[in-house]
Amino acid sequence: MRVSSLTDIGAEREMNQDYFYSSEEPVGSLPSLFLVADGMGGHKAGEFASRYAVEVIVQTAQALSGRGTISILNESIVNANSKLLEQSRSHPEMRGMGTTVVAAVLDGHSLIAANVGDSRLYVVGDDIRQITRDHSLVQEMVRIGEIDPEEARSHPDRHIITRAVGVESHVQADIFETVLNSGERVLLCSDGLTNMVTDNDILRTVRGIGSLSEKCGQLVALANKNGGRDNITVILIEPESPSL
Repeated sequence: MRVSSLTDIGAEREMNQDYFYSSEEPVGSLPSLFLVADGMGGHKAGEFASRYAVEVIVQTAQALSGRGTISILNESIVNANSKLLEQSRSHPEMRGMGTTVVAAVLDGHSLIAANVGDSRLYVVGDDIRQITRDHSLVQEMVRIGEIDPEEARSHPDRHIITRAVGVESHVQADIFETVLNSGERVLLCSDGLTNMVTDNDILRTVRGIGSLSEKCGQLVALANKNGGRDNITVILIEPESPSL
């Protein structure tokens, strides 16, 4: 497995409220673990929320042994939600903070993903497939046919998310399972990328020439070239080639 990751403050923000974690080595019973979180809240609260949630998820996953991947991801995200909510209630200056989370566990060509919010996971091969489903107001509007996907990219309410970690006493992560085909890559990212770069341009970049590190840099540069209105985080994963 080869992995590259990059986070960038973007062109307009004063701080980076994204946070990521990348381990191609086992984390507790998990064979690998990749996380992207996009925090929200007032001054430094969003920055704290994303980092704290990721740290709790990793620590919880390390502590859970002899459990299945889906159970570990679910419990880790639920625990992060509870602990982040406790922090919010204990610190008035952090009230209302929260974070998105997208998680991936790869074992060979088997992929299990989880998400809360609008950070995304894509599988990129001959085409590009969004595996996760956004928990956002505009995506609900797309799903019921009120607007089309292109309108969603520039809709004034595109930043309103309908589900987040650390906001309510209960959180439910969506879980997805898929098997990767030979040559497919996995991309985790915050909406700082997807609001600035079309899926077709992501596909073209990931399939283009260059190392994984160079492609991460190209994606971030493209988001900034198109406006860079938010923090940008990407993790690009190339699974091991199947044995012949």
